[in-house]
Amino acid sequence: METTAARGPLAPLLLLWGLTRTALLLCVLKVIVFPGPDVTGDVSVIYRGWYEVLRTGTFPLDDVTWQYPPAAALAILSPGLLPFLEYATAFFVLALLADLAVLALLVRAGRRPGRSPRGAWVWVAGLPLLGPTVYARYDVMVTAVAVAALLAGARRPRLMGALVGLGALLKVWPALLLLGVRRRGAWASAAVTGAGVAALFAVLVPGAFAFLTFQRDRGTEVESLGALVLHVARHHGWEGEVLLHYGSVEFLGPYVTWVSTGALLLTGAAFAWLVLWRLLATRFEARTVADAAFTAVLMFTVTSRVISPQYMVWLIGLAAVCLCFRGSRMRLPVVLVLAASAVTVLEFPLWFAHVVASDPLGIGLLAVRNGLLVAAALLAARVLWRATVVRGRPLPAVPRPARATGAPVSSS
Repeated sequence: METTAARGPLAPLLLLWGLTRTALLLCVLKVIVFPGPDVTGDVSVIYRGWYEVLRTGTFPLDDVTWQYPPAAALAILSPGLLPFLEYATAFFVLALLADLAVLALLVRAGRRPGRSPRGAWVWVAGLPLLGPTVYARYDVMVTAVAVAALLAGARRPRLMGALVGLGALLKVWPALLLLGVRRRGAWASAAVTGAGVAALFAVLVPGAFAFLTFQRDRGTEVESLGALVLHVARHHGWEGEVLLHYGSVEFLGPYVTWVSTGALLLTGAAFAWLVLWRLLATRFEARTVADAAFTAVLMFTVTSRVISPQYMVWLIGLAAVCLCFRGSRMRLPVVLVLAASAVTVLEFPLWFAHVVASDPLGIGLLAVRNGLLVAAALLAARVLWRATVVRGRPLPAVPRPARATGAPVSSS
């Protein structure tokens, strides 16, 4: 009876996943034409070009758009596992399989004692809010590794560490998953795995760390929080322009470096807050690791010089893990992230031309999306702090001496 009840909700979940993922796949395969610019060009042109270079045994050193850690080469080369399919089609199929792997992990985790199926529902319902972009980038693959790491953390910390080490070499941000981890085994495993894989790439493949220079030289992308200042400035005589630069659409012109520096300072402030939290936190529960990871990635996303639409995939994945825990306090920040995802598909790709033009519609969409993310980050930080940092206890009151009954009272 218990098994039947547990399996009951799975059918509508799988039905929704099947319907939404079929729609996404039809969009990236161009059976259905999704409005706005073509989001599949990164795979069919850029990724395919990198694939051809990587097959020769070197990284694309002459391409400044290569801004990823060395293990990203594994994702770019992965379509070679399906040689009977054209490169882009094979990539989309593998993205679909990574999506399915995340669902399987969340469903399995949601059936354990003290867990909830809501996490799986967040993933199934939240990911398609971003439109076909989710299958046209390799971020869903990185998110699958991150979700697996978080869900392994409670029982197998060394496995979590190994997955975090690999994930960090795929796209850096999974390193933040260790923030709330107290077991040294996870940290040691992450360090050994990361160092080992990095050394292997450095020895075998030239230019494994050229991405550091390319990433450093990036500017302020038009969808970022800081870009709102420049969008408004264009209406008040600012002489900058919007161009494709270092692989993304960025602002170029006077004072852009000031905005970029401001973003870096905000990121530094976020990091300082996270370090302070880690030093003061004393109350750790099973869900703390997931809550801390969600909060940290959310804060770094909000303060970044670049907020590409695919970054929302990370947040949806981490939000889903948070809600796998029954009684999670992150429900409101998760709802805000889902709302921000729904707005994201409007600003890219649907009405991206309005964003590039800095017209009222474009600015309005960015203000709403980024405002939701800021609110989610602040609320998540508040929830994490209140749940883990125990306030200082007041000193015990000094008892007053008992007054003897009938004793005379001095007038002095």
